[in-house]
Amino acid sequence: MTRSPLTLAAAVTAALPRVRVVAAGPLTAGGAGRCDAAVVTLDDDRTLVVRAPADADAARELATEALALRALTSGVRGLLGVRAPELLGEAGLGETRALVTDLLPGYQVDAPHIPGGPGAAVSIGQALASVHALPASVVRAEGLPMRSPEEVREETKTLIGRADATDRVPRRLLARWRDAVMSDELWRFESTVILGGASATSFLFEDVAEVPTVTGIVDWHGLSVGDPATDLRWTASAPEAADDIFAAYQDAAHRAPDALLRARARLYAELEFAKWLVHGADQRRPDIMDDAVALLESLAENVRTEDLVPAAHGEPLDDAIAILESVPTPAAADVDTSMHTDTYDPEELAQYMADEERGDHDGDTVEVERIRGGAASSEEASGAAFDDTSTAPIDLVAWADSHADPQDAAGDDEGPDPEADAAEADRAAREALRRWAASE
Repeated sequence: MTRSPLTLAAAVTAALPRVRVVAAGPLTAGGAGRCDAAVVTLDDDRTLVVRAPADADAARELATEALALRALTSGVRGLLGVRAPELLGEAGLGETRALVTDLLPGYQVDAPHIPGGPGAAVSIGQALASVHALPASVVRAEGLPMRSPEEVREETKTLIGRADATDRVPRRLLARWRDAVMSDELWRFESTVILGGASATSFLFEDVAEVPTVTGIVDWHGLSVGDPATDLRWTASAPEAADDIFAAYQDAAHRAPDALLRARARLYAELEFAKWLVHGADQRRPDIMDDAVALLESLAENVRTEDLVPAAHGEPLDDAIAILESVPTPAAADVDTSMHTDTYDPEELAQYMADEERGDHDGDTVEVERIRGGAASSEEASGAAFDDTSTAPIDLVAWADSHADPQDAAGDDEGPDPEADAAEADRAAREALRRWAASE
């Protein structure tokens, strides 16, 4: 049963005994009804938000968010550069608990209406980079999840296997996902602190010098150490802004460039459909499974000619040079990451497919909804389009032949000698590589 704002306001007085509530009204901020929420005004003019979970999953989510907000000490918040809600108190409400936080000012923008160029898109990329730059000790101190890339990879394999066990996933998608899981290159990234469940509506904007700028971030329930691509999987629903979000993020990130960041973001987005299918199977809900299958079939058709990981990433230059014993192959970094797959929102998945199939968005008008006074926009969940920034593999044999001594290429009247030709080609390649290395 949906709780009234007055019932939730009573929870505020229980959590904060010395305050006096003078007004209360409903607050909706996405989440597909996972929480009952209200905006409460106190007699000292402060405005608070109180939320109570609608089911057991939402209760666990709120409990995790309470841990995350406690982890954001004043020092950590100073590093962020944007505001995060402050946990003010908790109170029992029937068989569950209500969470009370302050209300951050600002407005939200739905993903399809985020424009490209300077402004909102760039600010989102920079804000995410500031979250991902936080020290891992912030997460570790509260016992929040920290997983290695290999653990994330194994979790992904398990999810794909569970989806396959339903016998409802198109073969094309299974092959696509398994190819991605088998790509060692895809899983070489530096883990960071992540929101773990970021969406377009995680960001609150205010106009700074008439430019939409992120000044606050909500949705901290997925705080963990993991793959930064997890926080960017929603960007395919922002077709006008996606390129600028990724570019601003990469420019602001204090890490080595991640060439396959968008590929992983896309993979995680597609696997949301698999999770929806598995969720339906776990709940024995044929209606959910049928909905998931329809989405998966449409997705399979849309990605018919698209690869998640380009073939060029499968044969890096270092590996080719290592064949000639010139340069050793670098080992993959041993880092932590995580992939959160705890929530399911059919409305978000349906919106993602609508964006994919429509292929046309009006990027000229930015539609926003003010959350002050209780209004907020719906959440967008989707995948990120693939960013092909790969470099084609170098053909060392052809390169060596083009740099060989002309006299070495002269033929012999006595006919070809396969063994001699092979030895000469090997010698020419080694000599060419030595000249190339000396010139660098």
